[in-house]
Amino acid sequence: MGDLGFLSSLLDKVQSHSTVIGKIWMTVLFLFRIMVLGAGAESVWGDEQSGFICNTQQPGCENVCYDWTFPISHIRFWVLQIIFVSTPTLVYLGHAMHVIHKENKLREQLLSPGATRLLKLPKYTDEKGKVKIKGNLLGSYLTQLMFKIIIEAAFIVGQYYLYGFVMVPMFPCSKKPCPFTVECYMSRPTEKTIFIIFMLAVACVSLLLNVIEVFYLICTRVRCGSRRHNHKITSAENPASLMTHRWPTAEDSLKQNKMNMELESSQSMGGSLEGAKEEKRLLSGH
Repeated sequence: MGDLGFLSSLLDKVQSHSTVIGKIWMTVLFLFRIMVLGAGAESVWGDEQSGFICNTQQPGCENVCYDWTFPISHIRFWVLQIIFVSTPTLVYLGHAMHVIHKENKLREQLLSPGATRLLKLPKYTDEKGKVKIKGNLLGSYLTQLMFKIIIEAAFIVGQYYLYGFVMVPMFPCSKKPCPFTVECYMSRPTEKTIFIIFMLAVACVSLLLNVIEVFYLICTRVRCGSRRHNHKITSAENPASLMTHRWPTAEDSLKQNKMNMELESSQSMGGSLEGAKEEKRLLSGH
């Protein structure tokens, strides 16, 4: 399983460039697929061919029946499944690393003494180098998710048509050079059935996580777009949109009437005081 160890080291770099759901998918891949396959598969499937026995002594019959029953070993099938499912993620990793490298160079140019203002600002990374999944990077991320969904579903369907999901203890075989229909028996079919169902359940969970992540990214993108649209309408850069007509309510009318009455009373009191002062001035003049 050395090839899976190299694959694990590559996939570990994707953790910092994925969403929360993507990190959960990566954890499921590491713990329940790569580690379980590396630790338990050899002990369960190690006697796959040696324990395959047919009730005939015809030379070559047993090998032909085994090849017909299992076109590809379960372990090799699952290893291929993990490699093919992980390939789109590795392609996205290459794209993300390329974007990080370009924007690091751009940031160095901006900090240089002879930097010009015509240079574009970094769009996909922040000062710490953390990737923001948007724009072309979002398209790349969604594309690799769609490929993972298709590949995962194809392997699940392919496993069903190759072996089924239950390991039966006896296989009838009539392939040449068998002289007649012989019966071949598999060792520990129940244990292998449990292992097959476990790997199938993990594959379905991974498929479900990919589907959830697609909807999560789409909903987040739509929500952010509508939020920016609302902010643009109500911003100070567009003051005409803020001048919206609002019909007065009954409470507003009562407040306005009260203010008018207080204003009139203050004006009448002010006028009577000024008249009294004028009359007093005239009398003092005489």
